[in-house]
Amino acid sequence: MSSIHADHFPLLAFGAFVLIVFLWVKWESFIRPMFIARVEIKRIVDELVQQHGERAAEIACMEEDRAWRCSQNFEQGKWRRVRQELRRRKAP
Repeated sequence: MSSIHADHFPLLAFGAFVLIVFLWVKWESFIRPMFIARVEIKRIVDELVQQHGERAAEIACMEEDRAWRCSQNFEQGKWRRVRQELRRRKAP
């Protein structure tokens, strides 16, 4: 087995950087939004339904899309959870 040569360090550093960025995006997009209290999500859903009625799901989708376009991963994850709660409430 050969040892790691000095020529490989830039490649390893780049790989580590890519891995860190990937993990950060996963944290901001999926894991961190899970720590938002369910009560908070339900409060947001109640406000949306009260203000927009039948268009609440459309507004939540627009907010998620806006967060995606502005690269706000945490907000995108939050609105994804809001949309899931809206879908859960509509399910028979």
